[in-house]
Amino acid sequence: MSQVEMPTVDAVAGAAVRILDRIKSDTEFGTFRAASLEYSEDWQCFTGFPVVDQWSLERDAAPLFEEGLRALALKAAVFEATGDDKASEIAIAVPVDEMTHAMLAQAQLFARVAARTGVGIIHQTDQEHTDYRVGGYTHDCYRAAWGEPPARYWLDHEEVVRRRSVLAALYESIGMGRSGREHSIDFAVAAA
Repeated sequence: MSQVEMPTVDAVAGAAVRILDRIKSDTEFGTFRAASLEYSEDWQCFTGFPVVDQWSLERDAAPLFEEGLRALALKAAVFEATGDDKASEIAIAVPVDEMTHAMLAQAQLFARVAARTGVGIIHQTDQEHTDYRVGGYTHDCYRAAWGEPPARYWLDHEEVVRRRSVLAALYESIGMGRSGREHSIDFAVAAA
């Protein structure tokens, strides 16, 4: 992170609640939510959502959408206080971060919502931090805003690393190398 002085937990929490309320009250919020959840046909990440225990798109998409909104509201609150996009890239849990990608894929729609509500949407993959930990700054801000985050989605970084290792071994056993970044499947042979 940059050397910007981070705003207090209470300041971020209060701003994040107001930001989230503004986003949810926008006239296109329902359309944005529906479009983000419809994106499910393209949710083919091997290391983001699958780290959730007994992951189910049908069961987990809507709650994760709420968590993604909260994460973006927290980041926007830090940006509002600091004006620094690097400092605003606070630690987010991997499954929640993955949901923000589905939301940000609705680029034009989300940009209109953000513009009307005056919210700075912060996300840049090369600067994101997915090293979320219970007891860290993000956790404290979230708790002050909405109470304890759901542990199902807000997984500590070390647990995500452990689960990714389990997944990598399983993927490797079926010919999927590097956690789905390559495979040894010959489709001409497999179709025969």
